Amino acid sequence: MVDLPGTYSVSARSPEEAIVMDFLKNNKMDVVVDVLDSSNLERNLILTLQLLEEGIPLLIDLNMQDEAKKRGLTLNKAKLSEVLGMPVVETVGRRSDGVKTLLSVFTTEVMEKYQPSDMIKAHIENVNSIRNSGKSDEEIEEAIIDARYAVINNIVTEVVTLNRTVVSVSETLDKYLANGILAPFLFLAILYIVFYITFEWVGQPIADFIDELVSGPITEGATAFLEGAGVSEWLKAMIVDGAIAGVGAVLTFVPLIFILFFCLSFLDGTGYMARVAFITDPFMRRVGLTGKGIMPMMMAFGCAVPAIMGARALDSEKDRLTAILVTPFLTCGAKLPIMALFAAMFFPDNAANVVFLMYIIGVVAAIFAAKFLGATIMKDKGSTFLLELPPYRLPDIKTVLLETWDKGKGYLIKAGTIIFVASVFIWFLSNYNMSGMTEEMSESFLATLGGAIAPLFYFHGFSTWEAGAAAISGILAKESVVSTMGVLYGVAGEIDAEAAAEEASMFLNSGMGAAFTSLSAFAFMVFSQLYTPCVTALGTIKKEAGGFKWMIFAAVYTFFLAWVVSLLVYQIGRLLGF
Repeated sequence: MVDLPGTYSVSARSPEEAIVMDFLKNNKMDVVVDVLDSSNLERNLILTLQLLEEGIPLLIDLNMQDEAKKRGLTLNKAKLSEVLGMPVVETVGRRSDGVKTLLSVFTTEVMEKYQPSDMIKAHIENVNSIRNSGKSDEEIEEAIIDARYAVINNIVTEVVTLNRTVVSVSETLDKYLANGILAPFLFLAILYIVFYITFEWVGQPIADFIDELVSGPITEGATAFLEGAGVSEWLKAMIVDGAIAGVGAVLTFVPLIFILFFCLSFLDGTGYMARVAFITDPFMRRVGLTGKGIMPMMMAFGCAVPAIMGARALDSEKDRLTAILVTPFLTCGAKLPIMALFAAMFFPDNAANVVFLMYIIGVVAAIFAAKFLGATIMKDKGSTFLLELPPYRLPDIKTVLLETWDKGKGYLIKAGTIIFVASVFIWFLSNYNMSGMTEEMSESFLATLGGAIAPLFYFHGFSTWEAGAAAISGILAKESVVSTMGVLYGVAGEIDAEAAAEEASMFLNSGMGAAFTSLSAFAFMVFSQLYTPCVTALGTIKKEAGGFKWMIFAAVYTFFLAWVVSLLVYQIGRLLGF
């Protein structure tokens, strides 16, 4: 048995369709199980006719019978089998109803008894005649589509009975959730609830507990063990300050990622996320994407890595590449501590508004970049968008948990290993120079590297080697910007962004107060929001986009845009007297 990607046709307009078409053309199948949505038979029969036109034997599975009944639809299974000339079974896949019947029919012996009906044979002859007419490709395609829908209309008329007194729950909910006026506001409210659950109600307490566990008992226990074992100071520092700190940073972030994925998978299971794509499609098309592009952009608020991976679900290469290249602009969970710290330090009376403004700047940058890419390097690559609104339903928790784990473990493995290595590397750079281990960070490799790029920010207001070093560490892992600032300005350990809001005078006040003004701090926040993605995201871009060239392009163009925007912010701010 071979499970092919889900698709509505074999016209090769999307990678899924191309994969299915290639497999069907190059392999001889005994039988293909064609799974149809019983609540939307007309839409699903397009693929059925295309397969029959290719002479492929089918077993028709009328799935989602429960949803069809909720919508007042009754399907005559025997009549459908007669008009198609193929065996038909009924199932409710998510409850495994009818699966045994499906398996009993799914045999070569049963299939040998069936042949396409006279109506299907006549349709196939008609399609072949159209293909051989000599007409243009566009005229042939249009004529074939008309022929298919003529047959489909006849089939639906004979097979489907509609009870018009039944109003489904989905139709009732869509009056509000897919309403052109209310839907955007309801979407924002639902999104706010998701982020509140993730970052406040459930996720943050767990993250705080893990952080306290790692920074307390685990770090103290490891330190005591290493000291008792007589381990040298440099090795002890590398293990405690590098390895354990790196793993701790990942473990602290993991609960937020898993909870966010759980919430999004739960919403997807209800059928709501398809409505989100529907209501945002008009706007997304204006910026060079389709409604489906909203999904990876939403995921990017948690982490750019799964957001980039989530671009696989988009329908065209243009949309996938565009989404991959713009999602890193959004405010991920790793950037949030940077924004919270600087906002609390330099804008204590408007900290929340400044952080929210950073989110807006990220969204605007993503929109601008998508529009620019769509008008330049992606200009000649077409984009298609086909959307079906599934019925609302209560998600299967087992499925939601499996999807959450599948997405989360990818982040855990990829991000965990890279951030682990990056943290050790940052420790090494900040503690060593050409002469060996140094007690003065201003003489370390990190200071040298920071000083080398500091002149780039001379007109930005933050041309210190410390700012340059923090920017470099942020490329390794965005979380490292805050911890690097803390170490460089004389504070041991990582900075708690929430504590900084209440105790700003205790954290980095004298050092940062001398290094930054309010305007240069804001410019640094803008730069941190937009510049080169972390190495984890860059590695994911390489894998998902298919090569080093896109990874290098992403690294360079995001840095350039961040450099220009932060420069404009600082210089315009000076002209306005800020």
